[in-house]
Amino acid sequence: MKQQEYIGFNSVRNLKKIFTQHRPKKIFLVTGRNSYERSGSKNAIEPILSGHDSVHFYDFEVNPKVRDIEKGIKIFKENNCDFVIAVGGGSVIDVAKAVNILAANDIKPDDCVKNKKPFEKKGVALAAIPTTSGSGSEATKFAVIYIDKIKYSLDQDYILPDYAIVDPQFTMNLPPYITACSGMDALSQAVESYWCVNSTDESKKYAKEAIKLVMDSLADAVNNPSENSRGEMARAAYLAGKAVSISKTTACHSISYPITSYFDVSHGHAVALTLAQMLLYNSQVTEDDLLDKRGVGYVKNTINEIASILGSSSTEDASKKITALMADIGLKTKLIELKIKTQEDMNIIIKHGFNPERVKNNPRKLTEEALRRILHNIN
Repeated sequence: MKQQEYIGFNSVRNLKKIFTQHRPKKIFLVTGRNSYERSGSKNAIEPILSGHDSVHFYDFEVNPKVRDIEKGIKIFKENNCDFVIAVGGGSVIDVAKAVNILAANDIKPDDCVKNKKPFEKKGVALAAIPTTSGSGSEATKFAVIYIDKIKYSLDQDYILPDYAIVDPQFTMNLPPYITACSGMDALSQAVESYWCVNSTDESKKYAKEAIKLVMDSLADAVNNPSENSRGEMARAAYLAGKAVSISKTTACHSISYPITSYFDVSHGHAVALTLAQMLLYNSQVTEDDLLDKRGVGYVKNTINEIASILGSSSTEDASKKITALMADIGLKTKLIELKIKTQEDMNIIIKHGFNPERVKNNPRKLTEEALRRILHNIN
């Protein structure tokens, strides 16, 4: 499925043209509880919405649960909505995508997730407008749902938004911590996509550009934000999303979910915690623990390429560079600093951090013993 993309300051104005094309009778508007106003997107979008009938849905949690999606489906169906606009961060866009596809196919969220029921129909047209530069959800064919603290992903081409409107003006007021977390999410997605066993020439092209943009712009976007740094980070997040939509994510994302669910660490921060160590771990791949069919030589060369894209001459230096970037943008790099310190805490991460689908995407097999060593190294 082909997506239409509009990237750059004031690209939100393209909504008018999109409405002229679709002539929606009832718009399902999904936004964050506070971010819609705080980001400035409400002021920009409300005038475009005037003259169109809409229903506003914002009553859901970050990291959306099944009940949130069911609530949205009920409102969507009761109002016979025929167009969806999602304005917000990754959770907001994921909710909109999930409600849209599940309402069209009349499938309950947990049924779909647990029994992997396929979607036979596409939802109504959906325009995704991010207000953070991180998740890349506007560019992916996934929608995340949490059931009993476990993260599940709906995954099908039909889920990809029809329109991505990446307008950096809505990220200008983001607080430093959210900017830092979302930026590291984009970097992690790009790096993981590049080394993923499912990578392609196309996904690596997007990932490479995203990595360069983040390394050049994230520190400025956090510490000294400008239109330029915000614009570059918005582009980086979109490209990283395009990359993982092709390849999917790997071990760092898998390990991050229990860190978020059980210890309340923001998603992007949680993912970034293991990125530097995983780069080193994957660089030491052998024939015995290889998961990428393209061979040990290919994986080692790929890791060296990542180090080079990060602006380093070795994986050791690249690993230090990732950790230094996190410190520079105010993110804690040690588990103990995040109140994850006991053996029991480690066991929770190990028990719930082995999402089989993501771990098998890693180029080197991740064992429990290896993960324990990685966690020890960042403790």
